[in-house]
Amino acid sequence: MINIRDILKEKGYEIHSVPPDSTVYESLEKMSARNVGAMLVMSDEKLLGVITERDYMKKIILKDRSSKNTLVKEIMTPNPVFVTPSDSVDEALSVMTKQHCRHLPVIDQEKITGVVSIGDLVKAKISDLDSTIKYLNDYIGS
Repeated sequence: MINIRDILKEKGYEIHSVPPDSTVYESLEKMSARNVGAMLVMSDEKLLGVITERDYMKKIILKDRSSKNTLVKEIMTPNPVFVTPSDSVDEALSVMTKQHCRHLPVIDQEKITGVVSIGDLVKAKISDLDSTIKYLNDYIGS
């Protein structure tokens, strides 16, 4: 069974973050430049929250607020749920489903070691199923 550690080994451990006092506009610029849909909100090495494209849509655009005048800490999702490197893909997908989120910080011994997205998890799940199908076809064919 594939776990979060396996995904991070393949994807990498890069973490994209913004400070809580940056503007929403600045965080959107960083998201765009890095081609990601979410940023961790951190102060020093402490995880405070997550800001996503959905937060922008729901809390800025649809409320007719200015992203240049609104701070990240005003719209972020505080105290985000997270997974550990030893959690399975299925466990992470379950957390995402229950919490209605698409990005999960990965925390190992109180240190952030990466972030996984729903796309990362689906890709890993498909790869695992493809391997199982190949194994079963080879087994039946022999």
